[in-house]
Amino acid sequence: MSTSAPAKVPTPEIPGGAPARGAFDRYFRISERGSSVAREIRGGFATFFAMAYIIVLNPIILGSAKDRYGHHLDNGQLVTATALTAAFTTLLMGVIGNVPIALAAGLGVNSVVALQLAPRMSWPDAMGMVVLAGFVVMLLVATGLRERVMNAVPFGLRKAISIGIGLFIMLIGLVDSGFITRMPDAAQTTVPVQLGVGGHLHGWPVLVFILGVLLTFVLIVRKTPGAILISIVGMTVLAVILNAVTTIPSWGLTVPKWPGNPVATPDFGLVGHVSLFGGFSKVGVLTGVLFVFTVLLSCFFDAMGTIMGVSDEAKLTDAEGYMPGINKVLFIDGLAVAAGGASSSSATTAFVESTAGVGEGARTGLANVVTGGLFAVALFLTPVATMVPSQAATPALIAVGFLILSNSIKEIDWADYTIAIPAFVTMLMMPFTYSITNGIGMGFITFTVLRLAAGRGREIPVPMYVVSAVFAFYYLMPALGLT
Repeated sequence: MSTSAPAKVPTPEIPGGAPARGAFDRYFRISERGSSVAREIRGGFATFFAMAYIIVLNPIILGSAKDRYGHHLDNGQLVTATALTAAFTTLLMGVIGNVPIALAAGLGVNSVVALQLAPRMSWPDAMGMVVLAGFVVMLLVATGLRERVMNAVPFGLRKAISIGIGLFIMLIGLVDSGFITRMPDAAQTTVPVQLGVGGHLHGWPVLVFILGVLLTFVLIVRKTPGAILISIVGMTVLAVILNAVTTIPSWGLTVPKWPGNPVATPDFGLVGHVSLFGGFSKVGVLTGVLFVFTVLLSCFFDAMGTIMGVSDEAKLTDAEGYMPGINKVLFIDGLAVAAGGASSSSATTAFVESTAGVGEGARTGLANVVTGGLFAVALFLTPVATMVPSQAATPALIAVGFLILSNSIKEIDWADYTIAIPAFVTMLMMPFTYSITNGIGMGFITFTVLRLAAGRGREIPVPMYVVSAVFAFYYLMPALGLT
């Protein structure tokens, strides 16, 4: 099977499409994509609940670190910046990109900013480098290079990326719920994870998760509309009741308790507090460029994998796996990276939890309008928005992971080992390294090496050679003393 990127085809007809019912329907192409306003609203709510934790988690990650001068970022200001940027970029993606892909501060890249950049410079300098990375992403989109890279990915690897994301979000759900925990290093074992705590499941929180998974699957089997959202809301109510009438050791990051004061005044003090080029004077030009490159690589490929996976699951791609109008989506994603730096909330990127909304039937940007609107409301009602415990929201990730896996795995050509092995590497490395970028990088390198070894180098698109070389250099940076 040839892996050269075939010519693009016109926008595909979406199965189940129907004539538009007005200007609003035509703009979002709701009927054309076989969806409905009710499905989009449910999807928007499901996505928000699945990713609302970022309003709490991002400030914890960034706020716990100090810059070169010993300064901490204010937690309240970080909450505002995180919710504001998520609202703005998610709404922008919905209204202009018309896809159900929500955006927020990216996990992983915020750790890079907090632990690698900030200790070497001031916080405004570090955020300035994030803005520069966003500008580079937008430049790559404007020149068509980013789309060429995405179009060069063979069909089998596209499906593997989707499956890898499905497995990854399933692992995220299992870990965030406490169903699986990290084996402490003190145990001196090569086994990295364990069931619950000490190999056993304890406490009401994990029971809420188990009941949520079972309820979600039962509703899916019975083809109940709103299955994922019903499960999230139902388990949140149960968690609030349990938290009120029992002694719970810990729910983790979010406690399911109705706040005494549900209204919080947003503090916009960090917005615009950025120095674009100040970091280069602190670390030098070469190190500064490498810092920008590190942020760029993470944002570029994490978002690429998420966009490909979510759009494929939402059936927004054609027979060859391409999504019409992808350039608008990619440009907004690049703008989101820069916006995250400008607000001091770190790089903003496409969130894999968008699959929760897609699992509810979301197919258009209207779902994003709902999700973005909820983030905007969260600016003032953060205590309420963050009361949904992970044990109530993560069953959605388990269910969606299964749906992605079942829909995509049969479409890989397992008889062609030069595709099957890279696909295998891609889908396993994402959950096992806890990184979409690593899964893509290792899969690309494996594909290029195997095709060359099989004497099929001419079938490798030029962008795949370039990207594989970039990833190889990235993985060799520590050995070369460049980190």
